Amino acid sequence: MSIKVGIIGFGKMGKLHLRVSRYMKDAKVVAVADLSQRALQAAEREGIRALYGDYHEMLRDADVDAVIVTSPNFMHLESTLAAIEAGKHVFVEKPLAMTSADCERIDDAAGRQGVKLMVGHNYRFFDATRKLKATRDSGAIGDVVLSTFELVHGPLAPSLESQPVPEWYFDKEKVGMWLLDLGYHLVDLFRWLFGEAEVVHARLGNHYGFPYEDNAIVVLQSRAGPKGVLQVGYFAKLVFPAFDFRVILHGTAGCLSTDRFVPQNLRLHAAKEGIANMLRRMTARRIKPLSYTYFYSSYVEEQRHFFDCLQNSKEPAVGAKDAFGTVRLIEDVYRYCDRVSSAAVGAF
Repeated sequence: MSIKVGIIGFGKMGKLHLRVSRYMKDAKVVAVADLSQRALQAAEREGIRALYGDYHEMLRDADVDAVIVTSPNFMHLESTLAAIEAGKHVFVEKPLAMTSADCERIDDAAGRQGVKLMVGHNYRFFDATRKLKATRDSGAIGDVVLSTFELVHGPLAPSLESQPVPEWYFDKEKVGMWLLDLGYHLVDLFRWLFGEAEVVHARLGNHYGFPYEDNAIVVLQSRAGPKGVLQVGYFAKLVFPAFDFRVILHGTAGCLSTDRFVPQNLRLHAAKEGIANMLRRMTARRIKPLSYTYFYSSYVEEQRHFFDCLQNSKEPAVGAKDAFGTVRLIEDVYRYCDRVSSAAVGAF
């Protein structure tokens, strides 16, 4: 039976998830909800017939089995809780909520209603990070002692599609903690690889004068032993396919980096995958969606996993408890910085 899906929020990520869903054999997007008439018109051009200016109306649609929440970060709590209370299964883009306490609220609600909930931690679905974790887990590099996580990106440069930067990106009240947007991925990857951790050091910086930090260095200590330096920046004007991301693990028996698994030339990779997909179509084989982008294919993998969980009554690999742990650790980063700042002021 095909799963009928509604999308809440039809901006950049909503459009991406619609595009990805078209490669799912067991799911189909049948409805879109967005406050913007322009967004709804865009959804209509994509062939979506059930359009709602209020997502609550969409949630009353018995024809919708599950929803994908891609609204702005500060709206995730309300829309996700509403979807859960309506008995819909939910896939929500990270962060699940703006605070760890709200992540707990959502987890409790999903448990009461008995619905599946998955959070979009797509960096766990990168081919490179999966291979890195599998190699580490095999013991090939011994015990990991030190690690480095790097991600530099920015809202001011085009990715797959060049679009205006949403106004809420520049509103501190709506952005909240900036690390919740981009740094979130690195904190989550550290926890995914090494388990629970504590903040050893953190320093926030501001290059562009946003009303929040746009770069940070965070040092984490895992309870299992490994330490990690996380370097994240929101200042780069990189143009696709340029992508400044890597994880490096230093173990007692060797060193391992995601660079080992990423194509050395992403443009050449895109050309080869484009030709390969064309040949797959010509020979009536299934194409590999978004494989030419390399990193964007992670959205295909996580969505495929979500729908497989719904079809086969399995628990999603990334749930509310994962989101809670990551958000709580990010909150610890800010608490650490506040303590250091207060101590510095007190010294004078």
